[in-house]
Amino acid sequence: MHMQLLSNDRVIVFDRTDFGPSNLSLPGGRCRNDPRDWTLTLDCTAHAAEYDVASNAVRPLTVLTDPWCSSGTVSPDGRLIQTGGANDGERAVRYLDPCHDRLCDWEDDAAGLAVPRWYATNHVLPDGRAVVVGGRSQHNFEFVPKLGAADAGAVSLPFLRETRDAEYNNLYPFVYLNLDGNLFVFANNRAILLDYKTNSIVRTYPTVPDGHPRNYPSTGSSVLLPLRPSGSAAEVLICGGAPEGSYTKAVTRKVFVAALDTCLRIGINDPSPSWSVETMPTPRLMGDMILLPSGDEVLIINGAAAGSAGWELGREPVLTPVGYRHCSPPGSRFDVKTPATTPRMYHSTAILLRDGRVLVGGSNPHAFYNFTGVDFPTDLSLEAYSPAYLEAANSDARPAITGAGPPVELNYGKPFSLRFSVTAMSEKGVLVTMVAPSFATHSFSMNQRLLILESGPAAAVDAESSLYVVDAMAPSSTFMAPPGYYMVFVVNGGIPSEGVWVHIQQ
Repeated sequence: MHMQLLSNDRVIVFDRTDFGPSNLSLPGGRCRNDPRDWTLTLDCTAHAAEYDVASNAVRPLTVLTDPWCSSGTVSPDGRLIQTGGANDGERAVRYLDPCHDRLCDWEDDAAGLAVPRWYATNHVLPDGRAVVVGGRSQHNFEFVPKLGAADAGAVSLPFLRETRDAEYNNLYPFVYLNLDGNLFVFANNRAILLDYKTNSIVRTYPTVPDGHPRNYPSTGSSVLLPLRPSGSAAEVLICGGAPEGSYTKAVTRKVFVAALDTCLRIGINDPSPSWSVETMPTPRLMGDMILLPSGDEVLIINGAAAGSAGWELGREPVLTPVGYRHCSPPGSRFDVKTPATTPRMYHSTAILLRDGRVLVGGSNPHAFYNFTGVDFPTDLSLEAYSPAYLEAANSDARPAITGAGPPVELNYGKPFSLRFSVTAMSEKGVLVTMVAPSFATHSFSMNQRLLILESGPAAAVDAESSLYVVDAMAPSSTFMAPPGYYMVFVVNGGIPSEGVWVHIQQ
């Protein structure tokens, strides 16, 4: 249900705690005793795990309160800060430090939030804190951690009340930090630019052309397209979803309406912003959208072609991933990929790994674990999608960054150098991209951000070697890149290297 890559190359995977026993036991006979659990008050199984990508090993973790349909960010020091959920977890703030000794585990502040947060969205801010926006029946936002009495409570945001309809359709709003330091907030079928410091609306954007909702339970997906260091251009892309009324028809009449087949795109800093509309190769809801480190493509993966998000409400799994090349001319941006074999429906996730693959996992559209006698059984598998840049035919063009060592410390607005080896240098030259690891749940990757850094031409270290060096400039401000850990890639003619971890903080 939730995944987050941390700077130790471990992926934290977790579900809700009240499904009943899982198939992964807690170590050393440990059990969680929770009188408020809805299903099993004494539970000796794990509902969270640490997945080591390199060794393909899983370590059980003990999550103490229920994180069902929750949200998260990573703090500047690399800790996963995870908020909200259901039942005894609705006001919880959970912390998990990345570690290499296999000893770290969840710490839990059961009353860390001002109000209950279920289906909320988090985004890291320029000062490194997280803003937590919305949630079921919560038309407000708050900050984690709290800096004092002045921001201890929730701040009213009437926009979330205005965008709630009979089906909600404003849960897990799409939230992005704009280049001016304000927050772009999309809920249901419209968006605002919010100055969260003064709680004032800076800008109101047009309603989407077809008027249909894109947030849970209509559940499209969205990304902030790659950012460049010069200028103020920032574009938001929203793809798929379910037409208005789809949830109600699926619940009350078992009518499963075809999903939306459109992508919407808007320049949020344009003088007169407007939505452009493009048609995808197939309808899709509950898809995941991943910014690939090549910087030129968005991967659209997972989901269904009919129905709605929610328990057993999705139909017609979409097995075929689609690429969206945002720099190509309209009409030629979509690229249909090789289909998968495993349906990834409600409660599936996808995240980018440092080696350039996309980790895909989960799928459980049932109220409990259900492995037999249903259309789409609970799926506990992980698999990796390998983009075309990882094909053997591209191996000579794939750079390998050398000598990076532990996370490289960057300073805002300061140059840094990367050495890399490559057999076949592209005539197109190289780019340097910088990607924030995202918190993925419910078809939205919170905090996902890709920067195409200012960089010079690659220079050969000597005339006879395949070693090169490229000089790049770190992001200029915390508005462009909030402090924390990022993956940096050298991209040779569209073929990215394996990433290296960097850390940037004021």
